[in-house]
Amino acid sequence: MPKQKTHKASKKRFRLTATGKVKHRQCGTSHLNTRLSPKRRRRLRGTTVLDPTQARAIRVALNGYSY
Repeated sequence: MPKQKTHKASKKRFRLTATGKVKHRQCGTSHLNTRLSPKRRRRLRGTTVLDPTQARAIRVALNGYSY
């Protein structure tokens, strides 16, 4: 049987924590931020943990490799 390949686009966007949770960057932060309130911009900073319902699909796509 062939090996499962890592999905390269997912590898660039997601990262697995030591406990298996999936971290990701929040959307809406790259440009056109002047329309956002300062409170919203602050809240979008950093990374967050992905919802568990979607995390399983990302773990399969990453095949155990995140970086």
